[in-house]
Amino acid sequence: MIRKTTTTKSVSKKTVAVKEKPKATTEKKVLAKYFEAVGRRKTAISRVRIWSASGADRQITVNGKTIGDYWRQKEMQDVFMSPLNQVGNLDWKISANITGGGQHSQAEAGRHGVSRALVIANPEYKKVLKAAGFLTRDPRMKERKKPGLKGARRAPQWSKR
Repeated sequence: MIRKTTTTKSVSKKTVAVKEKPKATTEKKVLAKYFEAVGRRKTAISRVRIWSASGADRQITVNGKTIGDYWRQKEMQDVFMSPLNQVGNLDWKISANITGGGQHSQAEAGRHGVSRALVIANPEYKKVLKAAGFLTRDPRMKERKKPGLKGARRAPQWSKR
């Protein structure tokens, strides 16, 4: 006797509750809009962010230090600040991260970055900064050493005998 068995699959309807993400009770503080630009000079590279600020909010930090602590020389500080003095608007909070190069090269890379960020923030500044030469990247780099020479161009001393 052959028995025929039938299998039935019973599908049970489960109630699946979709978990909604709880809404944050504390809203995140939205930071003011900033403008970011990159400046370069030789081997120095700077990433500059500027925020519009006034009064006590105006502060300038370079690599986490105040500008006076980072550059002790007034000349370096003036090089970095020159775009702001050129446009006549000092109401900016500036944060710059600068790597590579020497002190003067870093200051000029920072100046290039600040100038570019100011143009992004206000395109009217472009004419003034371009005339001052702050938007032009200084392309001069150290020339590489070539094989067979003692330096980039210095050849070994020639001897007749």
